[in-house]
Amino acid sequence: MYPRVSDFIKDIFGVDIPIPIQSYGLFVALAFVVGGYFIMLELKRKTKEGILLPQKKKVLVGEAPKVKDFIYTGIISFIIGFKFFGIVFNYAHFYDDPQTYILSAQGSIIGGLLVAALFIYLGYRDKMKQKLAQPKWVEEEIQPYKLTGNIILYGVIASIIGAKIFHNLENLDEFMRDPVEAIFSFSGLTFYGGLIVCTITLLWYGKKNGIPPLVFADAAAPAVMLGYAIGRIGCHVSGDGDWGIVNTMPMPQWLSFLPDWLWAYDYPHNVLNEGIHIEGCMGKYCSVLENPVFPTPLYETLTCILFFLVLWAIRKRIKTHGLLFSIYLMLNGTERFFVEKIRVNEVYHIFGRNITQAEIISVILFLIGTSGVIYFTRKAQPLKR
Repeated sequence: MYPRVSDFIKDIFGVDIPIPIQSYGLFVALAFVVGGYFIMLELKRKTKEGILLPQKKKVLVGEAPKVKDFIYTGIISFIIGFKFFGIVFNYAHFYDDPQTYILSAQGSIIGGLLVAALFIYLGYRDKMKQKLAQPKWVEEEIQPYKLTGNIILYGVIASIIGAKIFHNLENLDEFMRDPVEAIFSFSGLTFYGGLIVCTITLLWYGKKNGIPPLVFADAAAPAVMLGYAIGRIGCHVSGDGDWGIVNTMPMPQWLSFLPDWLWAYDYPHNVLNEGIHIEGCMGKYCSVLENPVFPTPLYETLTCILFFLVLWAIRKRIKTHGLLFSIYLMLNGTERFFVEKIRVNEVYHIFGRNITQAEIISVILFLIGTSGVIYFTRKAQPLKR
């Protein structure tokens, strides 16, 4: 396992380069970038087909600079400079525990002030260049696909908030022991929490910018499926605990063509340091699971890549808005429900049965998706914008 990118570089190339990038975080970031790219492609296609139209917006240009124009810039640039120069002058501490450092109050006040002053000056100079003797209103045309950057930003923020909320609901005992750690730590993220809050947020943002909710949901469906597949690679590579139950069974003969680690894996050097100590290992991550487990993140990655290909292949054939997203919900619910059967997770005791939060939500999503497929299929006509 490679908890950090530097661990991968050292293992493959034998060079120890202290790069403080967590493998899981890298793949999550990659998931959003790739997902955003495919959403952009779909928004472009739907605009070309006339399903979406550019939005017209009136803006006032040529105004003289005002203090309020630079408040947001000043705050953000100060934080960036505060942390950046703090990292530069205290890199060893940052590399050892980047997550704690980023969320701490440590940094460089002088660095923050310098960066804030620079960005405020650049913004002021740009405003002065555009200043007119008489400010005027102009009409701008905004293509839907140009919103992709904001879509990614809103999606990241909403996903993290939702994932933290649902994780803490699922692990109330951990939250009660240390609420601050539970809220602000980078560990402990629940996919369905992120999916639900992100979906609500982006549908609101899309509607606000002239993209009907059902059209946006269809455009995002394949991208979300692929993004989830990429994110699960990060879970496997880092060994973040999203693995399956103990699997000491011999591999079935009909699967003998597969490598052993695809059937059962012990996650050496996992980021949680869970298991027993690896003899002779020195460093921060020196544990291996005592018994091999099902590598469920890999199963989810392979399944969701297949589902992405299905959704991508049928997207142009479906003319009724909402139908593709309904199919996505069915596929998502099915995949997650069955993988939960061999996955380590917190369980609830309901009517004498053990059931996980993900199983409950996956069933609900499947039922919503099934209802959507029935409803939109019967409608049989493209919904009006």
